[in-house]
Amino acid sequence: MTTKRIALVGAGTMGSHHARVIAQSADADLAVLVDPRESVGRAVADRFGASWAPELPDLAEIDGVVVAAATEAHYPLAMQVLSQDTPLLIEKPVADDLLRTEEILALADAKDLPFMCGLLERYNPAVMTARELMAEPLHVTATRHSPYAQRIRTGVAWDLLVHDVDLAIGIIGSAPTGVESRLGHFHPDSLADAEDVAETILDFPGGAIAHVSASRVGQRKIRQLSIYERERLIEVDLLRRDVTVYRHVSENSVDEGRGYRQQTVIEIPELVSSQEPLTTQFVRFLDVIDGRVDAAAERASFLPAHRVIDQVIARRPVLQA
Repeated sequence: MTTKRIALVGAGTMGSHHARVIAQSADADLAVLVDPRESVGRAVADRFGASWAPELPDLAEIDGVVVAAATEAHYPLAMQVLSQDTPLLIEKPVADDLLRTEEILALADAKDLPFMCGLLERYNPAVMTARELMAEPLHVTATRHSPYAQRIRTGVAWDLLVHDVDLAIGIIGSAPTGVESRLGHFHPDSLADAEDVAETILDFPGGAIAHVSASRVGQRKIRQLSIYERERLIEVDLLRRDVTVYRHVSENSVDEGRGYRQQTVIEIPELVSSQEPLTTQFVRFLDVIDGRVDAAAERASFLPAHRVIDQVIARRPVLQA
C-alpha cells in the first residue's frame, strides 16, 4: 500500500479526532486541513503536521478527502470532491436531505469512486463482536438518549437515530418494508422543525422488527443495543463497548414463599477488536480506495438508513405561516 495523501475538511471536535487518526496512520499523511477559520484551522494543522487552507484546494495530488464540516456544508463539498474524481469519506448524514444524498451517491456511482459515510457505530468493537455472534436475529431494540446539546441544531433523526437505524438494517440484513414513527418537540431552545425525540418501528421481510429510540432530553447518555434470537439475547453497551449473551434455561415455581426461580446462562465474549472505531473506519476507507473492499457495495450500504430517516422526519408537523 502506498502512503495516501489525505485532505481533511473541518477543524471542530470531530475534525480534530479525524486529524489525529489520519496523522497516526502508517499508511496515510494528513496533507492539508481545510477550515475557513484561520486561527482554529492553523492550530489543528500545526498540531498534526499538516498545511492549512481556508477552502478546498485543487485535489490533483490528494488521494482521499475526509469531510467533517457542518451538515449543511456537506452537499457542496461532496460535489466538489467527487467532481475532481477523488475518494470521499463524509461524516453522517451524507447531506441534509434525501434528494441531495441521492444526488451525491449518484455522482459517486457514475464515476465509480470510493465513498464512505461516517456511520461510526458500525466499527464499534462491541457491535462488530455481536455481529459475529448472531445467527438469526428476529427483533432488534436500540436506545440512544443524551442530555440536551445546545450546539446541535438539527433534530435527533439525522443526528442520533440514523446510527441505530443503520445498525438495525445491517443486523437484519435488508432494508425495511415499513416505517412507523412518532416525533416529540419539547425543548424551548430547539428549532421549530428540529425534533427532540424520535420513536421508530421498522418492519422487515420475513417478519423481523426493530424498535429504535432517540432522544436529546435525557439526563444521561445511553447507548444500548439488544439483538433477540429464538434461543439467545445479545446485549450490547456501545458506550462501555461490551457484549453479554443470555440463554434462558428454565423457570420453576419456588416451593417456599412467592416467586419463581429462573436459570439463565450468561456469556461474556471476548471482543474481536480493541481498536478505536474511528481508526477502524479510516482503515476501511483506505481499503476501499485500494480496492480491497467492493466500492459499489460500500456506497449502496449507506442509502437505506438515509431513506428511513427521510420517512421519519416526514412526521414533522407542517409549520403554519
